[in-house]
Formats: sequence, structure tokens, C-alpha cells
Amino acid sequence: MAVSVAPTAAPPASSEATSSGFRRILLASEGRPIPDSAIAAVARLAAAKGAHVEVLTVARIYGTAFGMTTPGLLPTKSEWVAQHEIAAAAVKRLRRRGLAAEGNVVGTRSATKRICAEAKAKECEAIVMAADADRNRLMGDMMWTQEPQRVRRRARIPVFLVSDDL
Repeated sequence: MAVSVAPTAAPPASSEATSSGFRRILLASEGRPIPDSAIAAVARLAAAKGAHVEVLTVARIYGTAFGMTTPGLLPTKSEWVAQHEIAAAAVKRLRRRGLAAEGNVVGTRSATKRICAEAKAKECEAIVMAADADRNRLMGDMMWTQEPQRVRRRARIPVFLVSDDL
């Protein structure tokens, strides 16, 4: 397991968060199952007492037709159910580790914008995501699996990408 951190990530707001861990962490997924390595990374980063973890998974909206949302491009019922199961399983594993956790599933075309907005709205101090190995920017911009790298570039807080491949 390897963990990479955004080189441009802003430092935590207080030195207390650095020494004792983060108090609010967003565990995000662009749709993939959340692996045990990401749960372990969150547990290591979390402050010993009072840490809260927000779990966010994204049900992908595939686009629009003529500027209007089209039902055929929205997530299907089974895709929504799959994302709810991923979030519920992650919350359950986090609670077993003694962390307070809540889960949420959102539908969006731009997972990067939504993940960053949710982190800001929930006042999270860090984002943790499972990620594939980095690809070059040209190919990566066309791949949904490179969403964690886009979050790392856009976020204003530390982003920890967890991968077994790095």
C-alpha cells in the first residue's frame, strides 16, 4: 500500500491537527468500492478522540442531451443501490474502528467539483481516496478512474491517495 499526498496541499489550519491527526476527514470514492487500505489510512490520519469521517460516493451522471438532463443518462436504480452499499459498508468498517462516520451518495457529472465542494461544506481538513496509478494528463483527463488525481490537483486541503499499485 502506498499513500501519496498532493504536493500543493495546504497545511492543516492548526498545529494541533498536525500533531494529533485530523478531526474531520472526507473519505471519497468516484464510484469504485472503498478498499481496506483506504479505511486504514483514514484510521491513521484521524485524531484519537472526536474524529469524524464523512463518506461520500458518487453515482455518475453520464451527460446531458441538448442542455437538459435526460433519463437515459442518469444513474440506474441498481447503480444507486450499489453506491449506497459501498457507502454503508465503509461507514460500518469505520465505526468498527471506533470512528464516528456518516455516509452520503450523490449523483453528478463532475465528481471532482462535487467532492471538493462537499469537503468545504462539511469543513473537512483532509480528503482520502482510493486511486489507480497516475497516468499522463492527456490520457488521464479522458478516464473516470483518474478522478482522484483531479481532486488532488483542485482541492485546497491535503488529499491522500491510497493505492496498492504505487
